[in-house]
Amino acid sequence: MSIVSPAGSMTLAEFLALPPDDGIERELIRGELKERPMTRRNRSHAKTEARIVRLLGTWLVALSEPRGEIYSGEVGCILHRDPPSNVGIDVAYFSAETVAAQSDASTMVDGAPLLAVEILSPSDKHEDIAEKIDAYLKAQVTSVWIVDPHFKTVTIHRGDTEPELFNIKQLISDQPGLPGLQLAVRDLFE
Repeated sequence: MSIVSPAGSMTLAEFLALPPDDGIERELIRGELKERPMTRRNRSHAKTEARIVRLLGTWLVALSEPRGEIYSGEVGCILHRDPPSNVGIDVAYFSAETVAAQSDASTMVDGAPLLAVEILSPSDKHEDIAEKIDAYLKAQVTSVWIVDPHFKTVTIHRGDTEPELFNIKQLISDQPGLPGLQLAVRDLFE
């Protein structure tokens, strides 16, 4: 379900002023408010998210300073301001420069991550995921991972190449913006 402000496009300030609703998930994509019932995450989603955070965290501490930061749990992110796009991301890695530019008062990260990871839930719809991938790529997110716990696959989207599908027998490595990352897909699920 989409709601558009009378002027045809919602501003970031209007979006941030909306009253909270625990049963509604909201995102602002290119000025259009997207509302849908809160995604029902299951045990598999939560376990996969925890594993991704742990594995990325192990990679991150091996990097030299400055390292950037990993956030999880639907971290609020302002992808860009014109047109305004604000999303919640399951797992995201932000550069040290983006992290340093944040205000202590901010509740959302202002700036696109280098890596955005979306973990599919049973209630996710293809068109919603495709729209989110497009929004990430338009905001210059270097790498977007769509993780499917049911099929135990990771599909990686980058702005300059065709999507790549990885299964549990493969290794993810040589990712732009993620120097030295080597990750066995099997480790995300087992």
